Order: sequence, then C-alpha cells, then structure tokens
Amino acid sequence: MNFFSHQDDARRNTRHLVLLFSLAVISLVILTNLLVLFVIGFFNPQYLAEITSFETAVETIDWNVFIMIGVGVVALITLGSTYKILSLSGGGARIAEMLYAEPVVDAGNDFNKQKLLNVVAEMAIASGTPVPPVYLLEEKGIKAFAAGYTTGDAIIGVTRGAIEQLTRDELQGVIAHEFSHILNGDMRLNIRLIGILHGILVIGLIGHHILRGMRHSRRSKGSGGIAVLGLGLMIIGYAGTFFGKLIKAGVSRQREYLADASAVQYTRNPDGIADALKRIYAFADGSMVINPQAELISHALFGQGTHSITGLYATHPPLKDRIYRIQPDWDGQFDLKPVVAPEPAVMEPPADKTQVFSMAAIAAAMTSGALDDTIGQPSADHLVYAHKLLDDLPGHFVNAVSDPFAARAVIYYLVLDKDTEQRRAQLHYLDTSADTGVYAEVQKLISDDAGIKTEYRLPLMDLALASLHQLSSAQYRLFKQNLNTLIELDSKITLHEWAISRIVVHYLDAVFPEGRKQKRSTLTLNKTGAEISVLLSLLIVTGKKQATDEQATFDAANQQLGQLPITLLEKSELTLDRLNAAMDKLSRLKPLEKPRLLKACAVCITADNQLTAREVELFRAISAIIDCPMPPLMIDESA
Repeated sequence: MNFFSHQDDARRNTRHLVLLFSLAVISLVILTNLLVLFVIGFFNPQYLAEITSFETAVETIDWNVFIMIGVGVVALITLGSTYKILSLSGGGARIAEMLYAEPVVDAGNDFNKQKLLNVVAEMAIASGTPVPPVYLLEEKGIKAFAAGYTTGDAIIGVTRGAIEQLTRDELQGVIAHEFSHILNGDMRLNIRLIGILHGILVIGLIGHHILRGMRHSRRSKGSGGIAVLGLGLMIIGYAGTFFGKLIKAGVSRQREYLADASAVQYTRNPDGIADALKRIYAFADGSMVINPQAELISHALFGQGTHSITGLYATHPPLKDRIYRIQPDWDGQFDLKPVVAPEPAVMEPPADKTQVFSMAAIAAAMTSGALDDTIGQPSADHLVYAHKLLDDLPGHFVNAVSDPFAARAVIYYLVLDKDTEQRRAQLHYLDTSADTGVYAEVQKLISDDAGIKTEYRLPLMDLALASLHQLSSAQYRLFKQNLNTLIELDSKITLHEWAISRIVVHYLDAVFPEGRKQKRSTLTLNKTGAEISVLLSLLIVTGKKQATDEQATFDAANQQLGQLPITLLEKSELTLDRLNAAMDKLSRLKPLEKPRLLKACAVCITADNQLTAREVELFRAISAIIDCPMPPLMIDESA
C-alpha cells in the first residue's frame, strides 16, 4: 500500500469512526431515556408499577419527550466534542502544551537533546516534510508521540526517559514510527478521537456536578430524585466512556502495526524499533506517562501509556506481539546493550554507499509508476542522504535556522535577487521594515555566504520552519508581508521565488490562527480542469531552455490525467493570482487523484530533456503544496 492508499484508508477510518460514534450516541440516548423513566418512577411509583412487559413499556413512553431528551443528549455530546476539537485547533503544539511538554529549541550542551534534534531533522528531510518542532516531556517512561492536523502544524513529543534510555538507532526507530503516523494521516484521526471521547464524557461530568451541588445544598423534597438523576447520569457517562474506549482501542491498534512496519521500511533497521520495544518491556517505568491528560492522548503514544485493566481497552497491541512481527525469529530474551552516555550526536552512515541518481534517471522516475511508491515513503538511503546533507550545510546557516530571528533572515536570503541593483532595493526595504535584528542577520548571511547549492534550499526551509513556529501572530503577519514584498519588488516573480513563498506560507498558515483553515479533500480531477490548465500551462511556457512543441507536451501530460477537457493557455493569461488560486483548489484533491496530477506535472518539467536541480526542487515544491511529501530526489552531480 503506497502513500495515497494510506491517506485514503485514513479517510475511510474517519468515516468508520463517525459510524461507531453514532452507535455510541444512540446507546446513550436510550440509556438516558431509561434513566428519566426511572426517575419519574421514583416520584410516582404507580407509574413503574403499570409497566409489566416490554409492550406496556413502549406504550407508556411519551415519544415527544423521548425525542426531546434524545436531541438534548446529541446536542450535549456534539457540543462537548466540538469544543474539545476546537480547543485543539492550534495543532500539535496545543496537545504538547496540554501535556506540559516544553519545546526543545536549542540543545545547548545536552547530548541527548542534540541526538533527538538530529534524528528528527534527518527523518523530516528524508521524508520531504518540514522539520517539526520537538517537545520534551519530563517523564521517566519511554514514550513518544506525533500530534497535529497536517504536516505543517505537526510536532514530535518525546519523554526524557526515551532520549536517555534509548540508543541512537532505537530512538531513530521510534521517531520513524511517529513519522509514519504523520505520513499516513493518523494525526487528524487521533485528534478527532480525543474530541469524541470528551463529548461522550460530558454526560458523566454533568451528573458529577449535580451530585457535587447536592452536597452543598439543603436537603428538600425531591432531592433524592435529583441525586438519583445525577448518579444515573454519571453511570451513563461512564458507560459511554466504555464505548468510547472500545472505539479508540479498535481504531488505534491496527495503525500501530502499520507504523511499526513503516519504521522498518524507512530505516531498513528492524533491530532499532524492535530493541526500543524490548527496552520498554524490560525498563522499570515502561512506557507509562504520569500525566492527568495521559488518558486522552494514550492512543497517540508510542506504547501503551496508561494502565488497562482489560485488553479490550488497550490502545496498542501487546509489546511481545509487536516485537515478533518485526523479528519473527526473536528468542524472547532481553539482552540489550547498555546506553552509553553521551552518545555521538550524529549517526555513522551504513557501510553501503547511499544510492544517488543522474538527472536522466530522476526524469524517468518522475514520470513512471515508481512515483507512487516514492511519495511519503522515505527509505534508508534517504535517511543517509539527509544525514550527509545536514553535515554538508554551511555551519552558519545551520545555526541561523535554529533561532526564530535568524530563521526569518534565512528565508529572506533565499529570495534575494542576483541583480545588484534589485538586491540593494530589497536590503533597503528589510532595513526599514523588518523586525529589529533581522536585517543584521541577513547581512551576516550574505557576508559569510560561499554560495548555497540549489539542493540545499528546501532543506534549509524545512529546518527554518520549526523555528518559525515560535513567532507571535503579529510577527508572522509582518514576516509574510515582508516576504511577499521582497519577491514583488522587481515587478516579476520567478517560479523559484513563487515556490519558496508558497511552501513557507502553506506550512505556516496551518500554525497561526489568521491563516488556519480546514480543507476537505473531496475534489476529483474532472472538477478541477481550469486549475489544471493553469498549472500545466505555466510549467510548459516558462523556464524552458530550448524550443519544445508546447501543445504536444501539453497533450502528453493530459494523457496522464485520462484526457480531461483542458486547454493550453497563453503566457499572457497566466498570473500569480490565478496560479495561487489554482494551487489552493488542487490541494483539495482526493488522495488517489493526486498521483496522476504529479505525473502530468513531471511530463511538463522533463519535456525538454534538460532537467536541472532547480526544476527537481520545483517539482518537490508542487508536491508539498498539495500535501504529497516527496523524499529528496537524490542527485549525483558527477553524472
């Protein structure tokens, strides 16, 4: 199953979740009505005495009252769920804060923190996603989680026990497991599960407050009936929680097996994640999280984070079952190597050489069926490539992207014009309009610059985005305004500049309230013909190095789409506003519709048989904008 199938599967799981939730709500409606019937009988025993069979019970029910109670219950649960989901609309950061986790911005002299930051950065670049902010929970248990709605607002949370008790390979296996949840669309499902559980629990909370109020009020006639009502609502609420936990456990367990398998695929090292699971089993504190909010987030954790009296409630498969699936020949022993502290902060590349490809090979891969199996599916080669790339990045740029002020300077630097006069105008604008200190950081990057390779540009952006999460809303608005102005100062916008701007805004808008908007992936290709015409026409008529038959290229691209009724547009018809509007709509395509669009884009980009590193990065940028994370297309510059 490839990335697109996993995303489609996640959407189907959401529909199943809605169905199960509906069944749980119907059960609560029936139980609440039975409770009301009993309370009425408490005040009027004769009422209950008249109910001698199921038939008489049905005849006794006032269906208008039944419907009113049902509507009330549904409204309460819906409001409770909606409130909880909206309270988590800040994405992964809101969940990390709920667990009292602290962001890890700079490792300082802490080798374990540096190990964690390096592993997360490598995994993100290998996956083709922005580097997520990292949060640390001061817990002894070995635990990690990924949270957020999208790759843009995703975060990785890890406990102190995990970074201190796991070797680098084991930690890499755990982080790869969490990235699988990000790439397979599990995070949004997890947040919806949190909301559903809270909504179901609302009835029980109301009963609790009724009983609590009874303790502080004088006893009066009818107080016994009110107490019965409160107790009954508590029982019903916790019965609903029983259903909710069953739903959570059933949805979560299979996703954990998938994430374990994906971690092995990503790292090509089954011992890493298997040994991490063994260490949890053997470790005294295991994977338990001592936190009042642990129950809500338990299904999103790396292992069973809370105690489960019965296996029915277990959100994760048994550890031994997970280990045997990864290592079928495991002898059942826990002879693990001790963790040596401090460990090296970087990994040693494996003995086999990282696989790189010529431009011709990349062009062939971009237009072949292999594309489907590349997106969202990083390999061990990609991990080693990411490690080497991070090693090769200029040190002053690596230091800059870890600081919010300097990270803004890096993004501004990437859109500076090569023309001296235009660059002077851009720098003057930053000097007068950017936040204090940012202009000085840009000048520092310029003075230290020995030339940034094209293939470094996206990784630098990916690294900077984690730091830019820390901006305030006002700072982000100014940053976005400045970025747009720098690009527009010369009255012309290149695809390179557009790609940088769109990627940055696409991912950061998911983090800040003023830009955040929920989108539903419900569109098909045949409903986006006008938008596809804009995108493909722009790729064909701009940036080509030699004459090509534009209409023939357009027709070849359309074959990948199944011959849609689309039209090759004139260059004069292509504007930035039209392109941005087109990409906004195309990002709402259903998962299984996206690979054909990417193959059509690849046909346009490779039509002149002179693929460049910049065009490869443009292709990856388009993939990112429509939420198809593409691992680096590894380039052998000597080929």
